[in-house]
Amino acid sequence: MISNQILQNTIDGLKAITRTDLCVIDVEGKILVATFPDAEQFVAPAQTFVESPADSQVVNGCQFFKVFDDHQLEYILLAYGDSEDVYMIGKIAAFQIQNLLVAYKERFDKDNFIKNLILDNLLLVDIYNRAKKLHIETEVRRVVFLVETNREKDGNELEKIRGLFGGKSKDFVTAVDEKIIVVKELAENETYEDLNKTADVIIRLFKSDTNCNIHIAYGTIVNELKEVSRSYKEARMALDVGKIFFEGQDVIAYSQLGIGRLIYQLPIPLCKMFIKEIFGGKSPDDFDEEILTTINKFFENSLNVSETSRQLYIHRNTLVYRLDKLQKSTGLDLRVFEDAITFKIALMVVKYMKYMETLDY
Repeated sequence: MISNQILQNTIDGLKAITRTDLCVIDVEGKILVATFPDAEQFVAPAQTFVESPADSQVVNGCQFFKVFDDHQLEYILLAYGDSEDVYMIGKIAAFQIQNLLVAYKERFDKDNFIKNLILDNLLLVDIYNRAKKLHIETEVRRVVFLVETNREKDGNELEKIRGLFGGKSKDFVTAVDEKIIVVKELAENETYEDLNKTADVIIRLFKSDTNCNIHIAYGTIVNELKEVSRSYKEARMALDVGKIFFEGQDVIAYSQLGIGRLIYQLPIPLCKMFIKEIFGGKSPDDFDEEILTTINKFFENSLNVSETSRQLYIHRNTLVYRLDKLQKSTGLDLRVFEDAITFKIALMVVKYMKYMETLDY
C-alpha cells in the first residue's frame, strides 16, 4: 500500500504541472489526499461510482477514474478543473498512481524476499525460483552492511539510507530487529577498502544529527545469492564484537575481529574457569589504575620497554619495577611473549564477561 505522503506528493506535483486539482478516495469513501479543500462533496458520488461497471465517468463537472491493483479496485481518482484537458490529465494521474502501486508491490515482494533470505527462511530451490521471478541476479558479488542507531525506530533513518541506495535497483535496503540492513551489489573491482568508503558515506548522512550515534558493521564479500545470509550473520557478529573490543570505532568489518571473534563464541562458564586459572581469586579489576594504564600502554607499544616508559613519562627502571610487581602478583611476565599473549586474552575475556552481564540486566 502506498503511503498517504507519497500519494500527496504525487498529486501535488501533478497539480503544479497541470494546474488541475486532484483527489484520491479509497473504496470505503475515505478521502486519502486532495489538492482542494471541498472534496467532501464528491465522496457520495465516488461511492456510487465504485459500484458502477464504468472505469471513468463525469459527475458535477468532475472526472472520476478507477485505479486498480492487479484487477482489484484500490482507489477512486478525481480530476477537477476548468481545463478542456481534465479528462486526459486525470487519465495520466490514474496511470501514474497505478504504476506506483505496481512499483511498491514489487518493492514489498523484494523486501520480503531479502528478509527471508538473510534470516535463512528459504529453501535453496525457493531462493532461485523467487529470485528469477523478481529478476534478481543470483551470481554476483554482494556484501551485507548492518546499521544501528541509538534512536528509537521512526522510519527516518531507514528512508535516509534508502535515499542513498534506492536509486540503484540492484541494492536492497530493509530493516530487521530495528537494525537497517543494506545488501549491496559490488562491481568486480570493488575491494574491502571501498566498503569502508561506503560505510563512511552512510555515517556522513547522520553527521549533522548530534543526537544520533551510529555504528556500522559489514560481513565478507560473497559471490552467490544463497551466501548473503552468511554475510549478514558475519555483520551481526561484527556489530556485537565491535561494541566489546572496538568501542572507539564507528565502522567494523568482520575480517577485523581477530581473536575477539573467538572469545565472543566462548560460553561464560568456560570464561570464568579460564580467569580463575590465570588470576586465581583476583580479577584485572582489582589492579589499580596505574598498573592498568601501564599494561595497556605496554601492549600498545608491542612490549617495547623503552618506548612505553617514554610515553608514560617514567624512568625505564620504574616500568621494570611495575612489571616485576605484576609478575609477583599474577605469575605472568609481560616481557615474555607467551605470558603477554595469555594476559592480553585474559583482559579481553573479562571485558567480554562484563558486556554479557550488562545484557542480562
